[in-house]
Order: sequence, then structure tokens, then C-alpha cells
Amino acid sequence: MLKYAILGLIGLTVAFAVYVRLAPSDPARWHVSFYPKPPDTYPAADGFQIVRQIDDPAAVLARLDTIIMATPRTVRLAGSVEEGMITYVTRSKLWGFPDYTTVYAGADDTIEGTFGPLLKVDGRLRFGQSDMGVNRARIEGWLAELDA
Repeated sequence: MLKYAILGLIGLTVAFAVYVRLAPSDPARWHVSFYPKPPDTYPAADGFQIVRQIDDPAAVLARLDTIIMATPRTVRLAGSVEEGMITYVTRSKLWGFPDYTTVYAGADDTIEGTFGPLLKVDGRLRFGQSDMGVNRARIEGWLAELDA
């Protein structure tokens, strides 16, 4: 009996791992900009958002795209530099859990409309309720490299 319970548990674990890695990523769900917010950081249990003022949106987005695409296990899901918004999927090393990061660089879309061009980065998880700070660390690393 114990043998079948252990085999069942192993089977469920493998099925879950396969589902996490193969579940489709719908660009219509993930390639969206978050609510307009003024420059600041916005931590949340399921991810991290940051908004900054920038000078040249196209140049900043192109440079950040290069940095992000050099990140292991990261692919572009939707968008382009020309569009001004790109969404990426970065998967965890062990289980392959997907985290989605949308980067926007363009006109100030806040209610105030007084900040000038903005860079908005929104990282969020797909599975679970807490990313344990992974998205924040990844985004802050990208921005540190951008600033270097």
C-alpha cells in the first residue's frame, strides 16, 4: 500500500512539473501595462513594480532588452522596442516556474502627466501567492546593469 502511495505521489509531482513547464503563456493575459503610477517602487507578494523617469525611451528600452535577453532561461513573449513595450518569461532553474515581466518605456501616462517619459517594469508570478522577492531581485539587477 505504501509503495502505491509513494508511486502516486511521484506521479503527481512529475505531472505537476510537466504542467508548469508546458502550460501555454497567453500574450493577451500577460502583455499588459499596469495601472499608471508615479515614479516609485511598488512591492507586492506576487511580484514587484518600479516606475522611473527616463530621458530617451527607445534607447533605454533597447539597452534593457539586451540585458534582459542575456538572462538565463528568459524569452520574449510579446512586444518589441518599436512598440515601446515588451513582455518576457523567465523560468526558475529547478521547476521551470514562469515569471512574467512587462517593460514599458514611453510617454507619461499618469493622471498627473508631469513626470516626462517613464520606464515601467512589472514582474509577477503565475503560480503561487508569493515570489519570495525573486522578481524584485531580478528587476533591480537588470536596472543596476542598465545604470552601470
